[in-house]
Amino acid sequence: MSKVAIIGSGFVGRAWAISFARAGHDIALWDADAAAPGTALTYIEGVLPDLQANDLLNGASGKAVRARMRAVDTLEEALNGAAYVQESTPEVVDIKKDMFARLDALAAPDTILASSTSAILPSKFTEELKGRHRCLVVHPINPPYLIPAAEVVPAPWTDQAVVTRAADFLRAAGHAPIVMKQELDGFVMNRMQGALLEEAFRLVADGYASIEDVDIGIREGLALRWSFMGPFETIDLNAPGGVRDYVQRYEQIYIRLQASMQRRADWNGPVLDVIEADRRKLLSEKKLVERQAWRDRRLMALAAHKRRADKDIGK
Repeated sequence: MSKVAIIGSGFVGRAWAISFARAGHDIALWDADAAAPGTALTYIEGVLPDLQANDLLNGASGKAVRARMRAVDTLEEALNGAAYVQESTPEVVDIKKDMFARLDALAAPDTILASSTSAILPSKFTEELKGRHRCLVVHPINPPYLIPAAEVVPAPWTDQAVVTRAADFLRAAGHAPIVMKQELDGFVMNRMQGALLEEAFRLVADGYASIEDVDIGIREGLALRWSFMGPFETIDLNAPGGVRDYVQRYEQIYIRLQASMQRRADWNGPVLDVIEADRRKLLSEKKLVERQAWRDRRLMALAAHKRRADKDIGK
């Protein structure tokens, strides 16, 4: 297994560390804040027992996975011998530009340089680099040790061989890469999630449904199918003759809806007061952290279930 450098040891970086260490890689964590890697490792030590209990460490013990991770004091030490770099610094273009300039200067010529950015196109911070051909975005759906999908987004100048290597590296680590053919604002996941959130805000803002009813529609409805298949497979299976039959039967419904779905609700307008008030009735602010831990435990249970189900059907 190879060495992976985690650059930025916050919320996203520490999650990547778990994912890549579980896959057997040696992990070096570095952060501009010298205290951050130690804090990340303390957090990781608290998560590993639950992952082991759910058989989500590829048969290894939490202790063995933890032994593959270490904090380092310098960027040079983190990059020395690294085959793959996952950068997770703040979502600021100038910070990304500065960091990638340093990574490009210090990392070995064939090292893949990947950014976790969720909102910045790779062309915005790699254009001026000598090694820009080996730079790209690998954006996780957090936390990546529980959610396997990760977006692989090339800049216009990213070498296709690097895209392939990055995708293969992710697959070998248990991920499901979404390999984009070219960069696009919002990538894939934020654009799809954004479309759903736009409609959710409209339904509440216009008084058609409560926030809980909207959540029920996803939680107890669409998400049950979406937890194991995507929208195209869904419609392919929802008409006797498959996807073409579905389109012929139902496209007119969506054509009719489209005009009313073009207007934005102002997320930060009066509807936000309604949504926040209703959410706080359902969950007090003091219990957010507790509920986040509940969410992660549910994700662990779901990940374990899906893994067992895939083995049962020979996927």
